[in-house]
Amino acid sequence: MIQDTYLDLARFALPAVILLAATSLTILASHRWRWCLFALALQYAGVFTLVALNWPFALAAVKLVAGWMAGLVLVIAVLSSSDTWLAEEHTQPGGALFRLLAAGLVAMVVASIAPRVARWMPGVEMEQVWGGLILIGIGLLHLGLTAQPLRVVLGLLTVLSGFEILYAAVESATLVAGLLAGVNLGLALLGAYLLVSPSLEEAG
Repeated sequence: MIQDTYLDLARFALPAVILLAATSLTILASHRWRWCLFALALQYAGVFTLVALNWPFALAAVKLVAGWMAGLVLVIAVLSSSDTWLAEEHTQPGGALFRLLAAGLVAMVVASIAPRVARWMPGVEMEQVWGGLILIGIGLLHLGLTAQPLRVVLGLLTVLSGFEILYAAVESATLVAGLLAGVNLGLALLGAYLLVSPSLEEAG
């Protein structure tokens, strides 16, 4: 049954990599929080596809559900927060063009090291290497360009998703899957607190 699932999802591995690249670039370059969180939800669908190449379907679905729950927590937090951080977001340094050019440099680095990483990790598919490294690279770039709470959390979730894709090729323990899901939700709750706390201080 697991083998059949692997064969069914293997054909979607390359589209999943393309989806991960598109969504990570959207999160990096867009200044609209709705687009960013929608892209995050699609990003978790791509992560689920690549993780399911090595994990059973039900175990890989934990990653998808936890990611969507984290995104829902962030949506509720944004809707409950004040509008001051939105104005700060538009004054952050680095326009969309600059961020896309920086992402191009990340893609060049990923292309150069992906074959070596694939040799270091026996059993990993090349699509998983590409997807994992793209998310890690774009996520770290995102963290280096902003200090806004929502974007920091999005960058951390992106980096963690890339790590999980690569880690899924070497470990499929249920406890690890649950722990990583908990880390995703913890990051989302932390980001929600940082977004809502200014409103709580004003109300106090």
